[in-house]
Amino acid sequence: MSKRVSLPRRARLLAGSLALLLSAASSAQAASIDQAVETLIAPVSQFTSALIFFTLPLFGAELPLVVLWLIAGAVFCTVYFNFINVRGLGHAFRLVRGDYADPKDKGEVSHFQALATAVSGTVGIGNIGGVAIAISLGGPGVLFWMVLAGFLGMSTKFVECALATHYRRQNADGSVSGGPMFYLAHGLAERGLPRLGRALGKFYAVGIVIGCLGIGNMFQSNQAFMQFVNVTGGAEASWFADKGWLFGLIMAALIGIVIIGGIKSIARVTEKVVPVMALLYCSMALLVLAMNAEAIPYAIGAIFQGAFTAEGVAGGTLGAIIIGFQRAVFSNEAGIGSSAIAHAAVRTRQPMTEGYVSLLEPLVDTIIICSLTGLVIVTTLYYDPALTNGSSGIEMTSRAFERNVAWFPLPLSVAALLFAFSTAISWSYYGLKGWSYLFGEGRLGRNLFKGLFCTFIVIGSMIQLQSMLDLSDALVFVICVPNILGIYLLAPVIKRELKRYHRKLASGEILDHRARASLSPTTTTSTKASDPANG
Repeated sequence: MSKRVSLPRRARLLAGSLALLLSAASSAQAASIDQAVETLIAPVSQFTSALIFFTLPLFGAELPLVVLWLIAGAVFCTVYFNFINVRGLGHAFRLVRGDYADPKDKGEVSHFQALATAVSGTVGIGNIGGVAIAISLGGPGVLFWMVLAGFLGMSTKFVECALATHYRRQNADGSVSGGPMFYLAHGLAERGLPRLGRALGKFYAVGIVIGCLGIGNMFQSNQAFMQFVNVTGGAEASWFADKGWLFGLIMAALIGIVIIGGIKSIARVTEKVVPVMALLYCSMALLVLAMNAEAIPYAIGAIFQGAFTAEGVAGGTLGAIIIGFQRAVFSNEAGIGSSAIAHAAVRTRQPMTEGYVSLLEPLVDTIIICSLTGLVIVTTLYYDPALTNGSSGIEMTSRAFERNVAWFPLPLSVAALLFAFSTAISWSYYGLKGWSYLFGEGRLGRNLFKGLFCTFIVIGSMIQLQSMLDLSDALVFVICVPNILGIYLLAPVIKRELKRYHRKLASGEILDHRARASLSPTTTTSTKASDPANG
């Protein structure tokens, strides 16, 4: 009993310390705070990053073992489940459309809302700026490997999201909790490894909490503030240039309003914001590609040629593969397991349905949005070979858009702000579930974490905590180790449940409500029996 009381008390002390830090961090003091925190965290961050991103020299390239671990997991899931990433797409679209939705099912959000929340967590600043960085490092060829990684990552998503829904927990207040920490603990206990399961579950929960405060929080608010300053006059002329605290407070207030209501509130926002931001960005990219139509054959040739030659890249083709796969994992988080936490909140009696729905996440995030960003940049290189010189990240992408339409950086900034906002609210839920797994589902603890999360948003827009970001980035990657291990051990469970799900579809036990409303019972049964998911 004393242990359950002491943990929240420590958390309150931590929140109080952070509140004092925030009150002291005026714009005049930001630099000194920045330096003090960097001095404290930098050694830990450097050691952790070196350990997690340990590399092996191979054919002139440095191969990060953690990226190899993720690639191996994606290939395993694709082969073991007989290319579910291809066979299951049609059924995934039907599920998102609501064909099999029953409002009486347990859960908190619809299939579309769960997908929108998960997509909002993966589609972020990295889709705009991260792709540009990858191309500047590895050339156009990295796009080929990025798309391939996204394709393989669809299978990983299927398994981890199906597992998260299968092993989710129903809470006393009617809410649900799921994610890798739950299927590691309960799934491995079923396999006779309860101690290992509990240890890995807690390790994952700690990693997702710290990670959410870095890449899912401070990085997003920091990049959003920098982009906002750029479009309002730049560092020299913008009224907001020295008012990161104000921008952070506004962003924290907006995010706080959303996350205070939990996953239902988050889902209501993401189901509206995600389609808008995706359509806005994709429409701009497609317009630029239409204007660059004569350069598209060059871009396709450069991508395929660069994928297998990668001149100028350390390690040649292998170097391009590493950069492409690493960028894809940064983007869609396949194998990390974070978005499985959102998918687990879905209303369904059939856990396999959310496995199918999650196939669409890397499709949208990596194969569509990242590919469009890459094509915009590579087609612009046809006209301006010096595009990658002197600029990187979102600045390079902005220049590529601006070359065709002078005012495009403005809507691009709006898209970037939406990306950052949506990513932050989704990652707040991921972190909350990790926090609740460690400290319990009590309301006080949940609200304490939400306050902590909003505090870090303000901190992120005020000071540059590069070491904190590096540390959180490393911890987000390291949680793929227990997650992929869990996937290997629990894949037979999903294969068994998948066969059972197909039998229910074929027999008509799972009702197609849309077909039932428009077709006769005889035709409806026939339609179910021929569903492509049964392949």
